[in-house]
Amino acid sequence: MSHVTPVFIDLVRVETRLYNAVSARLRAEQGLGLGQFEFLEIIDRVPGCRVLDIVGELAITVGAVSKAVDRLVAAGWCLRVAHPQDRRSSVLRLTPEGEKRLAASRPIVEAELLSLTEAVPPDDLTRIASTLATLRATLEAGSHGRPG
Repeated sequence: MSHVTPVFIDLVRVETRLYNAVSARLRAEQGLGLGQFEFLEIIDRVPGCRVLDIVGELAITVGAVSKAVDRLVAAGWCLRVAHPQDRRSSVLRLTPEGEKRLAASRPIVEAELLSLTEAVPPDDLTRIASTLATLRATLEAGSHGRPG
């Protein structure tokens, strides 16, 4: 086994455990999971956000994003609004309840991540962040790991 394989295994296990822990706290305190939080955050951050914007950012399928957005709409946290230039497409917007839910969730996510990573010295966390940003940029530039 190469030296890269154990790093990959650790990276995946750390991501899974962090994701699950943050999601559990968020669900307990705000009634939404981390995946829903991520969608709300992207819709809020990306002007004129469409399903394809979320697909591009998360590297998951159009079908998965569309179904997840349907659940956000059903929950009353987001709306699909006709795209002003392309009636075949829709723009996603947070509802006032979605904005409220997102605003209340952001400090919970941050606090839980700080708590879960407190054993890592800040300088090490900075190096990890830089390394992951470089790897992510390289993978995204090469279109690696996109669905389909």
